[in-house]
Amino acid sequence: MIDVLRNRQFRRLFTAQVVALLGTGLLTVALGLLAYDLAGNRAGAVLGTALAIKMVAYVAVAPVISAVAERVPRRVLLVSADAVRALVAVALPFVTQTWEIYVLIFVLQSASATFTPAFQSLIPSVLVDEKQYTRGLSLSRLAYDLESLLSPMLAAALLTVIDYNLLFVGTTAGFVASAAVVLTSRLPHLTPADRSRPLAHRITRGARVMLDRPALRGLLALNLAVASATALVIVNTVVYVRDRLGGTATGVALALGCFGFGSMMVALSAPRVLSAIGDRRLMFTGSRVLPLGLVAAAVAAPLANWPLLAGTWFVLGAGTSMITMPAARLLRANSTPDNRASVFTAQFSLSHAAFLLTYPIAGWLGAVAGLFSTAAALAAIATLAAVTATRVWPASAPAGLEGLVSAER
Repeated sequence: MIDVLRNRQFRRLFTAQVVALLGTGLLTVALGLLAYDLAGNRAGAVLGTALAIKMVAYVAVAPVISAVAERVPRRVLLVSADAVRALVAVALPFVTQTWEIYVLIFVLQSASATFTPAFQSLIPSVLVDEKQYTRGLSLSRLAYDLESLLSPMLAAALLTVIDYNLLFVGTTAGFVASAAVVLTSRLPHLTPADRSRPLAHRITRGARVMLDRPALRGLLALNLAVASATALVIVNTVVYVRDRLGGTATGVALALGCFGFGSMMVALSAPRVLSAIGDRRLMFTGSRVLPLGLVAAAVAAPLANWPLLAGTWFVLGAGTSMITMPAARLLRANSTPDNRASVFTAQFSLSHAAFLLTYPIAGWLGAVAGLFSTAAALAAIATLAAVTATRVWPASAPAGLEGLVSAER
């Protein structure tokens, strides 16, 4: 997998991704502490609202920015997004009202909704060989998983010697470093976008392509299965550990680490597995694993058993990675150079739209009906998503661009 870093263009883009991820990880910890300073025991409500704002920005802003900025050079777009994120990180320590947090988070996440799909759509033009592209995706997935494990530990170590407000300096440094790497990198030349069509047509272009292709319709359904499992883990791990198991904050970190470790194991083995069984089979294996994992989570709720919880979180992490890891390969195979940015943006936006359903279910149902009912409800949603995916993406359907994409007509 590491040999893909011999590609200088990808190595520099991957470096930009890693340093930005570290900055984002520090921001997550610092934002939680800032919310507690401003809202006390209402910090959870503040963070929950910030999370909802993040999802709204991802869903609503990403396709609009992608359409409006189609002809903006990728270097300018990426560096501008990093600059906006750095400025927001600088401003956050100075806020004194919760509404100021909400405004700044919307701006920051709108910049992230600009940066991430534009960045992802560049990689297929850098790694044109399919095997190299798969290895690059595995490395990228591994970077995300490692960030979720290492950033909290780095933040904890820094907090022993500095005030939490200085974590925002680290966040700013991450975004500035990312911009510097992009600025000094040689990026591939992309086909200029056709701006003759109306803006509304360009905004919905990627979504129409996804609805037109059987494989991408299946991916849309599988996004909901991923969101169901991820929402349970992100929202309710602290409840499982602190309330049911009587654990500590360290226990919460360890449980989340099990989820990340499961994802990492799949990311490491994905290039070899995909070459043997292909995208569809691996993704549908994940679609079967997730409902089973969520049923196990429902069983784990009343049992208060550490090994069961750790094993269940590992399985859920592995199942989500089985779907998310090959997703970019599907997007690449079902797009052309001129519509690739729109398709990647549509996947970014629509995959996060699923969380607007599953996050409230995981949080509100968990508070009202308990963990068993919450995990069972999410298991039902994941099962429905898996069944839908098998119907809209049959095994006989083409996996790539065989035939004409009618959404482009």
